[in-house]
Amino acid sequence: MTSPSPAAEGSPPVIAPLTPHRVLVLNSGSSSLKYQLLDMRDSSRLASGLVERIGERGSRLVHSPLAGGAAEPRERTEPMADHTAALKAVAEELAADGLGLDSPQLAAIGHRVVHGGKHFTEPTVIDDAVIAEIERLIPVAPLHNPANLTGIRTARELRPDLPQVAVFDTAFHTTMPEAAARYAIDAATADAHRIRRYGFHGTSHAYVSRRTAALLGKDPSEVNVIVLHLGNGASASAVRGGVCVETSMGLTPLEGLVMGTRSGDVDPAVVFHLKRVAGMDIDEVDALLNKRSGLVGLCGDNDMREIRRRIDEGDEAARLAFDVYVHRLKKYIGAYYAVLGRVDAVVFTAGVGENAAPVREAAVAGLEELGLVVDAELNAVRSGEPRLISPARARVAVAVVPTDEELEIATQAYALVRG
Repeated sequence: MTSPSPAAEGSPPVIAPLTPHRVLVLNSGSSSLKYQLLDMRDSSRLASGLVERIGERGSRLVHSPLAGGAAEPRERTEPMADHTAALKAVAEELAADGLGLDSPQLAAIGHRVVHGGKHFTEPTVIDDAVIAEIERLIPVAPLHNPANLTGIRTARELRPDLPQVAVFDTAFHTTMPEAAARYAIDAATADAHRIRRYGFHGTSHAYVSRRTAALLGKDPSEVNVIVLHLGNGASASAVRGGVCVETSMGLTPLEGLVMGTRSGDVDPAVVFHLKRVAGMDIDEVDALLNKRSGLVGLCGDNDMREIRRRIDEGDEAARLAFDVYVHRLKKYIGAYYAVLGRVDAVVFTAGVGENAAPVREAAVAGLEELGLVVDAELNAVRSGEPRLISPARARVAVAVVPTDEELEIATQAYALVRG
């Protein structure tokens, strides 16, 4: 294998043409498979796509060849009984573009794994022992880890000779101090059943906190950042000097901010109350808090664009949902300001954070004494680039930084296999 050429300090590594330099990123769900193929010489995307309804009627693959930027997406609808069939179909589409899984230019396959517990603090080359540990974590991630394992096993079958790397959503948050990670319940019970705050969206928080430091012209070690990842799932993190010290999601992704369909923080006694007075069993309460709460529970919509449209038309339920969402968000900004002591930037990312200017404006409104101000004109600009939306002399920067979890997974996987 050819070694990379020396590069100037701070510049991307110069990779020799024959060195394997591509990484395939897989995000495997229970009935879906998302993928991206990246060229790590310049972090460009060569292809991306989605297989949905795996094992169901109406399986569909949408493949987008991105190299050159001219080709139209291709779609195929055919029975795909399992993830093996789905990944083979993906391999065929990639091969049609000259990007097959058998290419000597493929350096690794990076897998998103939602839950790594306390054990996995870094990206990890997958072997049988790693798979066994991910399996042991299934009780704390019953919806996600089994699907992630399916993708891993399928990819290992197709390319047993290729390094497969697990990148964990929880890893970035394993640096939280015990005071932040522990729940105040019986310690023996908590330890026996792995009950603690793990946090999620870690690849996004890691990527965005670093990009924010770069936007400020500083090294991550010099910057304290509050990251607000606001999508259908939403989470906040407090990052001190590049290290996560607090995050809003907990044992599961249910805790914390108001989300599209998840409640976020509630009094735990709500569960007991619903059991006693409504006769709801555990599965019913689980479905209520995860699928019928949050924005959709408050107003029937979980699309912030639709909620804003309804507010403009005078819809009171939509207005209340927006206000509850922003109130919770503002509480976390204040709390994490207190945790960090000094804040250099508050940054918005993900679908809502990147695109909903009214959310950004409302979230920092009234926090001027903390140095948080949004410039209305800058906030209204739509852009896919990292940008400041605070006035030039603001004490605390307010920023919008598009997240890129696939690039973060590819970067971590490539760095690991390249040593």
